[in-house]
Amino acid sequence: MEAVARDPIDALRPRRLRRKKPLRFKSGLPGGRLFDVFDERPLGGRIRAVRRIVSVLLWTLVSIPVQAVLIALPGRGKVVFARVYHAGLCWLIGLRVQVVGKPAEAGPVLFLANHSSWLDVLVLGAVLEGCFVSKAEVGTWPLIRTVARLGRTVFISRSRGRTGSEAGAMRARLAAGDSLILFPEGTSSDGARVLPFRSSFLATAGAARQVQPVSLVYDRLGGLPACRRDRPLFAWYGDMEIGSHFWRLARRSGARATVVLHEPFSPDALPDRKAMAAASWATVSAGAAQLRQNRPAAPLATV
Repeated sequence: MEAVARDPIDALRPRRLRRKKPLRFKSGLPGGRLFDVFDERPLGGRIRAVRRIVSVLLWTLVSIPVQAVLIALPGRGKVVFARVYHAGLCWLIGLRVQVVGKPAEAGPVLFLANHSSWLDVLVLGAVLEGCFVSKAEVGTWPLIRTVARLGRTVFISRSRGRTGSEAGAMRARLAAGDSLILFPEGTSSDGARVLPFRSSFLATAGAARQVQPVSLVYDRLGGLPACRRDRPLFAWYGDMEIGSHFWRLARRSGARATVVLHEPFSPDALPDRKAMAAASWATVSAGAAQLRQNRPAAPLATV
């Protein structure tokens, strides 16, 4: 048979391109999204959060009558149990606490710490044996006010008319041998820096035997070093609601807080409270900066 001649014009026409389907890769592990560690797991996170919230409430309801009885009894039982209670809260919400340094042994001690979240109370309460100094608004919050009062928290209103009486209450507490945990920034920050310390908060420092600066940074999330993007998950400031903040945090795992207890010093080592505020701020700020940069931190000397 003779070969059929091909029209040269048809030879110049482009052939129809075949449509190619995009490449699709399947997960190497069975089960789809449930086993994808890079995606969020809404169901698992919610179950974890509910479990932690219920556990915290049950632990608090059990601890309230125990602490109430210990307050009525003499001895240091109320101080020790307050630390056990806060340590239990940290464990229940999945927050690991790492401590660098040692708390001052000769008390009473005035602990000066940076402040970025309500979590600071749980972490420092689990590490230090002392009473917190808090703003008066906390004494009006449901349930939290009961826990704060059983923890023998000293409330201050920060109004000029009551400065003298509130300073007297802090001196009386130090004179009775109780250590105080104070946040000299006066408010919480975003966790990316330490705000300047207010010297007015150190008016009662002379009643303490020692002053110890403390740096606190939340430096792990999901078992990995926390970065600036992760700070808002821990920091509680501005108009944030504590309920929604706790819910977001309770859904995550692998969180860690590191506390650096710097070298204590005598209040008489510095000329006045302004110098004490500046020197303590420099120490706390330097220690926090090391932790935020994921560098090994060590206790620093203030004076």
